[in-house]
Amino acid sequence: MTDTPEDTTNPPGYDPNRLLDALIEQLQLKNDAALSRALEVAPPIISKIRHRTMPVGASMLIRMTEISGLEIGQLRTILGDRRGKFRISDKQFKPKDKP
Repeated sequence: MTDTPEDTTNPPGYDPNRLLDALIEQLQLKNDAALSRALEVAPPIISKIRHRTMPVGASMLIRMTEISGLEIGQLRTILGDRRGKFRISDKQFKPKDKP
C-alpha cells in the first residue's frame, strides 16, 4: 500500500473559520470577541460567519483589509473563495415600483 502525496494544486474549499483564525493570528488577538471589537462589529456577526449562517460580504472583506493590512485577494485565498468575478444583479439597483 502506497500513500499518495497530497494534491497541492487544488486548494482547500470555502472555510470562513480559516479566515477568522488567520485574522486572529495576524492581529495577535485572543478570541472572536477581540476580533469583533477590532472589526467594529457585534460579536454575533463573527459567530454567524463561523457557523456559516452569514457569508463574508464585501464590506466585511474591506474592513478586514483595513485592519489587517492584507489584500482582498489574500483574504479571499485564505477564505477559499475561488470565484473569478463577483456578479451583482442589476435588480439590486433598481428602485422599487410604487403601487
